[in-house]
Amino acid sequence: MGEMTSEGSQLSAGIDLSQFYQVFFEEAGENLDRMEKLLLDLDIESADDEELNAIFRCAHSIKGGAATFGFSDVAELTHQMETLLDKLRRHELTPTAPMVDVLLQSGDALRAQLARHQGNGGDELDTTELLFNIRAMVAGEAPPVAAVATAAAPAAAASAEKPKAAAPASAMPAPSVTGHARVLELRVGPLKNLTDADNLVELFKEITDLGTIEPLDNGMSADGMRRFKICTTSSDSDLLDLFTFHVAREQVALLPLGPGYGFHEGSPGAPAATAPSEADLGYGFFDDAPGAPNAAAAPAADAAPSADAAAPVESAKPAAKPVAKAEKAPAAAVEASTLRVSVEKVDQLINLVGELVITQAMLAQNSQGLDPALYQQLAAGLADLDRNTRDLQESVMSIRMIPMSMVFSRFPRMLRDLAAKLGKKVDFVTLGEATELDKGLVEKITDPLTHLVRNSCDHGIETPADRVAKGKPETGTITLSASHQGGSIVIEVRDDGRGLSREKLLKKARERGIPAPDSMTDQEVWGLIFAPGFSTADVVTDVSGRGVGMDVVKKNITALGGTVEIDSAEGYGMRVSVRLPLTLAIMDGMSVGVGEEVYILPLSSVIESFQVQPDMVKTIGGSGRVVEVRDEYMPVLEMEHVFNVPRFDFEHVSGIMVVVEAEGGRVALLVDELLGQQQVVVKNLEANYRKVNDVSGATIMGDGRVALILDVGSLVRRSRH
Repeated sequence: MGEMTSEGSQLSAGIDLSQFYQVFFEEAGENLDRMEKLLLDLDIESADDEELNAIFRCAHSIKGGAATFGFSDVAELTHQMETLLDKLRRHELTPTAPMVDVLLQSGDALRAQLARHQGNGGDELDTTELLFNIRAMVAGEAPPVAAVATAAAPAAAASAEKPKAAAPASAMPAPSVTGHARVLELRVGPLKNLTDADNLVELFKEITDLGTIEPLDNGMSADGMRRFKICTTSSDSDLLDLFTFHVAREQVALLPLGPGYGFHEGSPGAPAATAPSEADLGYGFFDDAPGAPNAAAAPAADAAPSADAAAPVESAKPAAKPVAKAEKAPAAAVEASTLRVSVEKVDQLINLVGELVITQAMLAQNSQGLDPALYQQLAAGLADLDRNTRDLQESVMSIRMIPMSMVFSRFPRMLRDLAAKLGKKVDFVTLGEATELDKGLVEKITDPLTHLVRNSCDHGIETPADRVAKGKPETGTITLSASHQGGSIVIEVRDDGRGLSREKLLKKARERGIPAPDSMTDQEVWGLIFAPGFSTADVVTDVSGRGVGMDVVKKNITALGGTVEIDSAEGYGMRVSVRLPLTLAIMDGMSVGVGEEVYILPLSSVIESFQVQPDMVKTIGGSGRVVEVRDEYMPVLEMEHVFNVPRFDFEHVSGIMVVVEAEGGRVALLVDELLGQQQVVVKNLEANYRKVNDVSGATIMGDGRVALILDVGSLVRRSRH
């Protein structure tokens, strides 16, 4: 890695670091999500060490990447967060709610900064106040600086005011030449060009607050080394991690600053006169050891601290270093077991499998007329192909399936902020997070769910005082659950708040001119809140009350082939159930024949089918026709007239009706024959041709013909008009 990127500094020729940006942005996003989740789950009274370490690691990972790519604003903010988190995980500070708030706000700021670097626009974010707050928390509650040797003590306040750079594993004593200056040895070899050295010099220029770097030689020394004096508050392990993005690990060594070693005359930091006892110390000190006793000379060629007793300031550091290594191992294992693939590739794969399914169906249909005795092997091969195709189809479809936890994870933070704004106490419970749903649906369902959860918090859950007055616990509960039921997924949003008031809904509906007789069933009354512009809020706030919402929720879910149901008990809460198909790419369909044409009806919409008797169909109003099914009249649509199907057997009369349901209405479709049920691969008609009324997509049948998939919702609306 080091070799590959050694010539890859942004300002030098060679490999452009921007090719790694996308991976960094994705990983930073994942780290921010993880950090937010951990912060929300953090028990402030008894914070778990492992949780604090995990939060620290998230910030540390983002900082490392940001520093490498030169995103100094991100690096600075994460560095300050890291300082605070480091003190928390070492128990130098105790966690408080304001700390969690500031860290959550910092996460939001980082998202905005990363979005700006990613090219999503937006002005540069002013994080001055945020940085000030973090520094105040670090300084204001810092423990007395007892462990730090005298050299660092006077400057502790200054360091808290403006800490310089990456100090995840040190308590950040003040920058002092003795404690923080190191010699950086860079092995470049006599024949190798000097861009490696330039890269490291540029790195210090690009990353604000990393420190200073000054050459200690006149170019190349006789032993093929470049030597620099660096002053920084960063730990050695951090510096080495950062350097290895630009040079190979074995090329660099960090050594204590020992006088009389490799300095050219008049170089910065060269001592004017050195006492012989100091010169003899050579490399004895490990870095960051202010005021270490002269006797503590221990070999430290790789600058790894080995003698704890030599310097009290380092006592916490050796423990921190191996821990970091131990923590990295499982992360590497996780990385190896997952693969990042673009959605386009997966869609292309699904498309190809769809074509394969169609070809297999065609072969199966064509082979039906063959004599099984003569073509035994062919029949066996086709049976295997059928089974393998089905398995392949299922496994490819499962690639697109992602767990509902991806959707649920965004709600805890949103609810925390909303509850704080509304002065309510809310517990958020999620169930069935492992339930999987198609990625395309997940993206479209997130907004409707967000609205339902906000609704529960705003309208459903009462204020703590109201809840106590009603004999309820003052903390309300909102539950979000997902489960499989048949071929669908059911997502429920439940709350134990005030529920819907039948009287209030009927009164509001009448005020708005919506017909609402008292004879309406509860289900029908609850359904009123889906009317456009309907709102039960008395005051319009920035959270709700404009009457734009539930109608949009219903519209969006219906567009996905789903349904919404509401159940409520006044004073006890309400439940909204959203039922969706598992995927939009493949569906179960019923094929019907009209003349020579074949149409597909989504099986989830089909209620029943029956033979038409002569007296069942009645004409009303001159042109409208209705059919009576078990004392219920429903409109009749003749498919051949709807789609202008050419017919050559003129005496034929369609004799079968299929009852379909959508958007709360039913309609009877008059067709010639039922051809059977099958799984069909849905093709987008709009993308491949143009939008056609009453048609939601198309599929290719086993014999190679195209069959249209009907939009039942559109047919129901047509019958109403």
